[in-house]
Amino acid sequence: MIMLQNLFRTRPRERLGQPLYEAAVRQARDPAFYTRFGVADRIDARFELYTLHVLLLVMRLRDEGGLGGDRGAEAGQDLFNTYVSALDHALRELGVGDVSVGKKMRKLGEALYGRMTAWEAPLRDGDAAALAAALARNVYESEDAATGDALAAYALASRARLAAQTFAAVTDAPEWAETVA
Repeated sequence: MIMLQNLFRTRPRERLGQPLYEAAVRQARDPAFYTRFGVADRIDARFELYTLHVLLLVMRLRDEGGLGGDRGAEAGQDLFNTYVSALDHALRELGVGDVSVGKKMRKLGEALYGRMTAWEAPLRDGDAAALAAALARNVYESEDAATGDALAAYALASRARLAAQTFAAVTDAPEWAETVA
């Protein structure tokens, strides 16, 4: 009887968004991105790096769904929601008024969706040239694709490193590629 009760009991959903978001932000704040990779230390460039790292984690978590479970999809959605909430909170801390927050969040949401769309396919396909060009445009504001080469190599290496980790390892302490340019 107890086994049947356990079988039909609903389990509380894991809340992994906040710790995963913190892991992505911690990695995106690695000084090497600004010193060795040449990313400008500006709010917009930090947004790009945060988005890249959140995307890498979301992709890895969603890939877990292909292994027969929806835990990865739920964790990925939780991470994405946490990121959007953090963006909203950051705008408010910067003094953006309640009336303007909606408009600014819509613009940020469009930028976020645009980046994730532009970067996901090359990351999935391992297309370093396409990823470098997209990163050059968005992170470095350059039309010279070579500008994004080192960051693209890092992102692809991070994708492979995250893919090699178990779900539990990724949700506990994701391992990223080395930040050497």
